[in-house]
Amino acid sequence: MLRRAAAGDIPRIWEIRNGVRENVLSDPERVTSADIAWFLKHGPIWVWQEADGTVAGFSAGDPRDGWLWALFVAPGHEGKGIGRALLKAACDSLRAAGHAAAMLSTEPGSRAERHYRADGWSAVGYNHGGEILFRKPLR
Repeated sequence: MLRRAAAGDIPRIWEIRNGVRENVLSDPERVTSADIAWFLKHGPIWVWQEADGTVAGFSAGDPRDGWLWALFVAPGHEGKGIGRALLKAACDSLRAAGHAAAMLSTEPGSRAERHYRADGWSAVGYNHGGEILFRKPLR
């Protein structure tokens, strides 16, 4: 089930973010509790909750600039369509915030790269860290 995240989801969001195999934060202090609190209030952050109550993934688009801030599925929950549902929710939020296109970056050769390409995102270059920049029209 897709729903907006609540403050009680923060520990699980951290657990998922820090437990990924790809897109591991080289500097864990780049994402702070204040960032998550801001997205809870303004984002929103979306979570996928399984029938047993387990949060299996989360996403958020940044309404200030149209960038996908986060899309992560917990290890062991991949391949169930959770990422597609969370990506759609984040993009819908960006569209509602008035953005005509969404942007994101990810590691070349990753499962994430394949996921975004399959979802119709177009590679438009590379960032200073060597990640692929993707863009997708929202309208």
